[in-house]
Amino acid sequence: MTQRSNRTEKLDLRLSRAAKQTLQAAAAAERKSVSEFVLDSALSRAEERLADRRVFTLDRKAWDSFVTALDKPPRRHARLGRLFSEPSVFDSKSET
Repeated sequence: MTQRSNRTEKLDLRLSRAAKQTLQAAAAAERKSVSEFVLDSALSRAEERLADRRVFTLDRKAWDSFVTALDKPPRRHARLGRLFSEPSVFDSKSET
């Protein structure tokens, strides 16, 4: 369940009558307002979706390999070096 905090942002959404009725019925079944039900459900789904981007688990061997790879100095790439030595489109051009 979401923690109570100052809610300063608003999210509007369009939905069908059937979808609204389904959400109302589900909210009533959980004894929540529709807003609370939708917010809790959406945040729960969002956290599930993002979990694999925040946390990953490795066994000991994989962890050691991962740490070893992180500790290695970066490889040099000639093409990347040339790219970074060229002027960028974002560099300010002096007007003459």
